[in-house]
Amino acid sequence: MTIRLPDFKGGLRAYESRTEPLALTPGAPLTSRTVFSAAHVVADPYADVSPDSAAAVDWDATLAFRRHLWSHGLGVAEAMDTAQRGMGLDWAGAAELIRRSAAEAKSVGGLIACGVGTDQLTGPASLAEVRAAYEEQLALVEESGAQAILMASRALAAAASGPEDYLELYGHLLRQSAEPVILHWLGPMFDPALEGYWGSSDLDAATDTFLEVIAAHPDKVDGIKVSLLEAQREIDIRRRLPQGVRCYTGDDFNYPELIAGDEKGFSHALLGIFDPLGPLAAEAVRVLDTGNVAGFRGLLDPTVELSRHLFQAPTRFYKTGVVFLAWLAGHQSHFTMVGGLQSARSLPHFARAYELADGLGLFPDPKLAEERMKNLLALYGVAQ
Repeated sequence: MTIRLPDFKGGLRAYESRTEPLALTPGAPLTSRTVFSAAHVVADPYADVSPDSAAAVDWDATLAFRRHLWSHGLGVAEAMDTAQRGMGLDWAGAAELIRRSAAEAKSVGGLIACGVGTDQLTGPASLAEVRAAYEEQLALVEESGAQAILMASRALAAAASGPEDYLELYGHLLRQSAEPVILHWLGPMFDPALEGYWGSSDLDAATDTFLEVIAAHPDKVDGIKVSLLEAQREIDIRRRLPQGVRCYTGDDFNYPELIAGDEKGFSHALLGIFDPLGPLAAEAVRVLDTGNVAGFRGLLDPTVELSRHLFQAPTRFYKTGVVFLAWLAGHQSHFTMVGGLQSARSLPHFARAYELADGLGLFPDPKLAEERMKNLLALYGVAQ
């Protein structure tokens, strides 16, 4: 199968598509690592909405994708950045997503953790209002039966005057949480409004505050998710965690080495890239479960080029590539996103994402993926 793809120089080149996918089927539960995929939402393409409207979600397709992830042994990290929190999905939509996904997880025995933030606040807010917003969302997640992930808050970043405000607010939330939570540090490359989180733009100072929160409440912190795209910083933080507190890598650039670990420890995973890589990632971890680190790296290392491509700057638009690949893979019938975010990447970017994913054998039906890629190219005026 041959397809003409645009390059990054204004020209076209011929690409020979795969004819057989990588054989990836559900297998035994994962044992050596806890692995969450941060999952995307599927928009309703028939809804008469604008980018400023509340999100219209195709609930059947959205939940079907979560069942796909669970079937391969992955946990689902719900209502996170990958689900377009704050970029098309508002709190009302996220709350409905949490309720539906948590109920679905119960019905199939799937592992689920859900994002707790403050995105119901739409303007400037006081610290008291930020705390109340967190409390509202934490209560909903706990009532759903899901584990809570305390996400970084744009409102807190704007309202806090220094590290002491983070220490007080997070301490309050952890004291009242019913079960241990996952703390999430999302860097400004994912959301510019989070610059200076933990009270400082100096990452060393911010790290000290982050670890101080954890040290004060180790019994209430199941683990941390670090999304700073700095492997060594994650390793340094991991080695400073209290006994029993896990590190879930959120580094979509360096995840194979961080999950594999070293003689002093390893990271579990909570990754947006494991949305398109779900079956392959699960197979790699099952190989790691046997103690075969080289085999694990042999499967997962080749995926890093695709991940770095999807997460290239502006990194926050990686969701567009994730949904694009879900469409090509047949997990949804269309390439439409809430908030109109399907327009956030260029045609050459899509072409390269298709080529890299196809080369990895990620598409269950390579012919379908090629046909859909050709349809997108035709929409842009590229004749085959």
